[in-house]
Amino acid sequence: MMAGPTEGTGGSAPPRGKSFLEEIVEADRESARFPGPIRTRFPPEPNGYLHIGHAKSICLNFGLAAQYGGTCNLRMDDTNPTTEEAEYVEAIQRDVRWLGFQWDGPVRYASDYFEPLYAWAVELVRAGKAYVCDLTADQVEAHRGTLTTPGKPSPWRDRSVAENLDLLGRMRKGEFPDGSRTLRAKIDMASPNMHLRDPVLYRILHARHHRTGDAWCLYPTYDFAHGQSDSIEGITHSICTLEFEVHRPLYDWLLDSLGVPLHGHPRQVEFARLNLTHTVMSKRLLLRLVTEKLVSGWDDPRLPTIAGLRRRGVPPEAIREFARRIGVAKVESTVELALLEACIREELNRTAERRMAVLRPLRLVIEDWPEGREDLLEIGNNPEDPAAGSRKVPFGRELWIERDDFRAEAPKKWFRLAPGAEVRLRGGYYVRCRSVETDSRTGEPTRLLCTHDPASRGGSTPDGRKVKGTIHWVSAAHAAEAEVRLYETLFAVPDPGDVPPGKDFTHHLNPRSLEGLRGCKIEPSLAPAAPGSRWQFERIGYFCADEKDSRPGAPVFNRTVTLRDTWAKIERQEGG
Repeated sequence: MMAGPTEGTGGSAPPRGKSFLEEIVEADRESARFPGPIRTRFPPEPNGYLHIGHAKSICLNFGLAAQYGGTCNLRMDDTNPTTEEAEYVEAIQRDVRWLGFQWDGPVRYASDYFEPLYAWAVELVRAGKAYVCDLTADQVEAHRGTLTTPGKPSPWRDRSVAENLDLLGRMRKGEFPDGSRTLRAKIDMASPNMHLRDPVLYRILHARHHRTGDAWCLYPTYDFAHGQSDSIEGITHSICTLEFEVHRPLYDWLLDSLGVPLHGHPRQVEFARLNLTHTVMSKRLLLRLVTEKLVSGWDDPRLPTIAGLRRRGVPPEAIREFARRIGVAKVESTVELALLEACIREELNRTAERRMAVLRPLRLVIEDWPEGREDLLEIGNNPEDPAAGSRKVPFGRELWIERDDFRAEAPKKWFRLAPGAEVRLRGGYYVRCRSVETDSRTGEPTRLLCTHDPASRGGSTPDGRKVKGTIHWVSAAHAAEAEVRLYETLFAVPDPGDVPPGKDFTHHLNPRSLEGLRGCKIEPSLAPAAPGSRWQFERIGYFCADEKDSRPGAPVFNRTVTLRDTWAKIERQEGG
């Protein structure tokens, strides 16, 4: 169900049983509660970019519809013009498509239904089930009461139908300022459910709407627009996150009070939202990070936004597999970031071609290599995919290796280069370090002088001699240069909300979340890497050519994920 267009990525997760949502849908189909096919919807508010929590909901709604031969709508919940922008609408559509889904028909908008919604509001007033209230927002809240004490009725609760209709019409015409009046449902000020204590259905907002312009200054609340929009579209199952469970009685009350408009009474079902370690999943907090320039934008690769994940190089297949593995539940929980990384790693291990890159270069000279001689070494592109073929990599007298692959004084069990030590160069020869040249001021190595074994090409020798260490390299004569960005988690702790008194979530921002490296050496086949292309840099990690800053011949690579699988370690520790 959760994987959508494909059933996972071939990972090691075991098959799961049916979720409670699948059981509900199947029971409704068996009882013929809804006469036609299942119809779901994904209804984001266009007030920010989608994040991985929305990706879970997208996979769920589109996946359920596909599983049971139904359809899924994309509907923008655009009922608050003060926070919504066309940019967000376009980004949402781009993200849904990128994840591998296509909605049924055109994109829909709550604003498409402003006229019928208003007409239904008038019907509620005529039926004595709604009234115009002059209390301010703060006064409404003060009158609402508490969980243990009933609310206090508004002084305007018993206005006549005629007066309410007159005031509502004048509210629509724009005669009153923002916040001066609202339309409220007349339900029960003593209800144990606070959302039934005469909730606000309409509020005055003199703000230009991204679609309707200045045609309206009276806008419905989400609670009022939600159920009626679902019914207009013939939605059968309105799948929401768990915080909307307490809103469900109001959802049902409005549909019942309006005589179930148009296409029937949808069924609202709630599931637990996604919480992920080392990040925040609130659009309000993400917006702060963006507006306060604590990150570079909504697509910053450190953010959990779908745009940020895409720019970092995360494949959509990995996100769908992650959604499948975590499943759906009724109880809130927090998922380890390492599980998402494991899904990314598994997908890229299968699909990303291998290349060699040196991030912190140190020059290595093979002194006994003939001057002017160059070899072309045949190296496979992906051992997991025989169809990926191979490439020819130039090899010569002078090479770049990683600075971290050399120690002047090697510790025990050091299998890389050191004075007198021998290693295998990936796909090439055995080399032995004869001596090292250093910077006279800092003592740092500047050049390694080595010899090679001509008989060791390809990693073996006639005498069967083996070395334990293999390092990667790039030919100095053929190397291209690139900028590489190394990312860590944006927050230094698993729970950014756990802060000392007087602090907020920004207290835990990780100062090491981004490290930029210039002058990195890459093998020549990486120089024309297309923006968005994904690669494994051997022994380093998985990388993506940045979709905004990378240019053929001048690539910029973002590290997507390291090679180390921390999720496997967590599973072993937990006995999983």
